[in-house]
Amino acid sequence: MEKSVYSLVLMDDVVAAVDRLAYSEGASRSAMVNRILAEYTGYATPQQRIQDIFKAVSDILDSQSVLQPMLSASDAMLAMRSALQYKYNPSLRYTVELYPQWGQSMGVLRASLRTQNPNLMLYLGQFYKLWQKLEAACLPGPARVSEAGGARYTRQLLTPQGMSAAEVGNAIADYVRLFDDCLKTFFDRLDQPADAPRAVRDVYTRGLTEAAAQL
Repeated sequence: MEKSVYSLVLMDDVVAAVDRLAYSEGASRSAMVNRILAEYTGYATPQQRIQDIFKAVSDILDSQSVLQPMLSASDAMLAMRSALQYKYNPSLRYTVELYPQWGQSMGVLRASLRTQNPNLMLYLGQFYKLWQKLEAACLPGPARVSEAGGARYTRQLLTPQGMSAAEVGNAIADYVRLFDDCLKTFFDRLDQPADAPRAVRDVYTRGLTEAAAQL
């Protein structure tokens, strides 16, 4: 979305009030004026759209206890964590980053776990490969772009069509929960490696929603 420079004649007291509001929210004067005008005219800026989506995700997270929201360093990023049932119960971190401008992709999901345990990284790598195969076989439309290495997984999120911000947020929440459910199913069957792929596939096919399948 392009931006241009405009000259405005404003009262000094109005500018001072805008500056105080911008300072309190860590924004620039231009960004605050842009937000105020967008809200007044009913126009949703990319930043507002992202916040509406993240609010929908957070509302869903507040209603369950598996995925716990975390403080994020950016307004364009939402972070959450989930405990993995493996020895010392390490925390898996999920981050969803949304782009201001959407093309074929609206953002990226990252899953990561801090560990130097070679066995744990091996199991995670096996699951990531299984997940990639499931998505390639089950999801309609273009191939999903993903990358796995060590304890990290990255997946581009396709831009869904015809969804409101709340619906996009619900789809993201569905997708992350499905990923987390499948991962935990895989780890629950580490002592039954031959059964793990089938069990994960069953959870995946039962839990994949129409909305999440668009991402």
